[in-house]
Amino acid sequence: MKLGRELIAFQTRLGHHFARPDVLMRAVTHSSFGTDTRPDNQRLEFLGDRVLGLVIAEAVMERDEQAVEGQLAPRFNALVRKETCAEVAREIDLGAVLKLGKSEQMTGGRRKMTLLGDAMEALIAAIYVDGGMETARRVVLRLWGDRISTVAPDARDAKTTLQEWAQGRGLPPPSYTVVDRSGPDHAPVFRVVARLADGREGSGEATSKRAAEQAAAASLLGEVTNG
Repeated sequence: MKLGRELIAFQTRLGHHFARPDVLMRAVTHSSFGTDTRPDNQRLEFLGDRVLGLVIAEAVMERDEQAVEGQLAPRFNALVRKETCAEVAREIDLGAVLKLGKSEQMTGGRRKMTLLGDAMEALIAAIYVDGGMETARRVVLRLWGDRISTVAPDARDAKTTLQEWAQGRGLPPPSYTVVDRSGPDHAPVFRVVARLADGREGSGEATSKRAAEQAAAASLLGEVTNG
């Protein structure tokens, strides 16, 4: 299989040139573009999540040999979550080479956080399949770079922190409600309200529901911890 100029250039950005171009092609093929004869990247995504997890778990343990599991887990979660994978994908312009169906192209699929995060995991699996574990580890550590050394000692996300705060005070987990959706289909903006059982609430906006929930949780955390 011959790769087009875009994918040849992409391999340079990635830092890995594939001995099996078909594996790379599969990694960049979204389900909206896949067919019976053109497999998509969903199975690779499943594998890549595990490969990434192992590499990052080893990295955070090596960075802090004295940390206990309760300290390592939030750092690990911050480094492997979809938002982080999508950030890395944007840095290497993975969206530009994705094979998407027309509907995904028209709705801004190349910029969607979840789609980019999933594709990044699939790409990691493709590197693993093509070059083995050491190659995958080398590429992941280079792409994640300073994120590993600068991840916060307490890297729990806002939703997790808020839920633990509520449970510690005998309250049920907070609820999250989308109260507004604006903007065009290819670039929506969601407004979410996070609410505790005692009536206190906070709101946040972002271009994905997940990020808006995090923003709302952070807003509410600020109220309950500083109020």
